[in-house]
Amino acid sequence: QVQLVESGGGLVRPGGSLTLSCAASGSIFSINDMGWYRQAPGKQRDLVATLPSGGRTNYADSVKGRFTISRDNAKNTVYLQMNSLKPEDTAVYYCYTDAQSFGFEVKRYWGQGTQVTVSS
Repeated sequence: QVQLVESGGGLVRPGGSLTLSCAASGSIFSINDMGWYRQAPGKQRDLVATLPSGGRTNYADSVKGRFTISRDNAKNTVYLQMNSLKPEDTAVYYCYTDAQSFGFEVKRYWGQGTQVTVSS
């Protein structure tokens, strides 16, 4: 199977920046989409950004122009560079990948989540 390990969350002041990382490991045959969702307290999990393998990036309107998603295919890692952070960006951020393990069908895997808090 595939495991995702996230890092990079924390506390930052409004206007600040953070970079999240998410590395996939395990019995990986192929990786398709990679991306990020977030979930604020009492709210549903919402899409933040996606980056298909060889495809175009897609961002939620609320983060366009402030967040940048990228990936290093050699390292099976996806990144989320977050600039000009706002208090409303406070949430638990989850990475995901649509990947195929050897002998299995394509499946969505999730990271454990990393807390991002934007506060003065």
